[in-house]
Amino acid sequence: MAEVLLDKLGQLAVVTLHRPERMNAVNQALRTQLIGILGELNRDETVRAIVLTGAGTRAFCAGQDLDEASAVDWTRIVPWLNAQRDMYQAVRNLDKPCIAAINGVAAGAGFQVALCADWRVIAPETRIGQPEVKAGLASIVGSYLMTLHVGMTHNVQLSLSGELINGQRAYEIGLVTELAAQDGVLESALRRAREMAALPATAVRLSKQRFRAMTQAQFDDACVAGIRAQFECYSQGEPQEAMTRFLAARNKE
Repeated sequence: MAEVLLDKLGQLAVVTLHRPERMNAVNQALRTQLIGILGELNRDETVRAIVLTGAGTRAFCAGQDLDEASAVDWTRIVPWLNAQRDMYQAVRNLDKPCIAAINGVAAGAGFQVALCADWRVIAPETRIGQPEVKAGLASIVGSYLMTLHVGMTHNVQLSLSGELINGQRAYEIGLVTELAAQDGVLESALRRAREMAALPATAVRLSKQRFRAMTQAQFDDACVAGIRAQFECYSQGEPQEAMTRFLAARNKE
């Protein structure tokens, strides 16, 4: 089954996270397919800009699939988190503009994927944020990625409370780039992608490579710190307890 869809519109590519029954939550298949597709698009000289969005209207990406996360034990933490890192890196590695059309909730891993994009379009009422602590996980990679966009006060608020904020607030504090009506998010992202696709490709590529070089060491450090932190969280049993409660409540619905 295709967990990620690809549509080409001339010089644009639209990449859609496609697990609507799970609010486009990240699992192994989605990660693998997304990494592969983004790598192909980065090498495709006919593609000048990429729009990343989610299937349906409920979610851009609700984060990590908790069915998968709840099955992780300490022996699998390193490869699991390295796979997450590779997914974020695949977005960071793009040498052409990447616009996230945040068409629904973006939380946790989904929020972090959007933060790796160059441009984020969202509706004022759409909710986004970093709820890892509520799942018993430390906010490490996500809190680092937020430092690229907001100051410590807002970072601490989102990382330690685990609360989601709406798109209007996210725009006001600098987490997202552009607001659009709920039914116009994708079209606004496509319009921006067309504008950026028309820019000189070499100048865009070199600018993006410089942004990546300025942040790569800190990103790598955050990913290593994240592994250490989640080892300790899992050793205390907090993620397992939080996810078990969530899955039990979901199964009662």
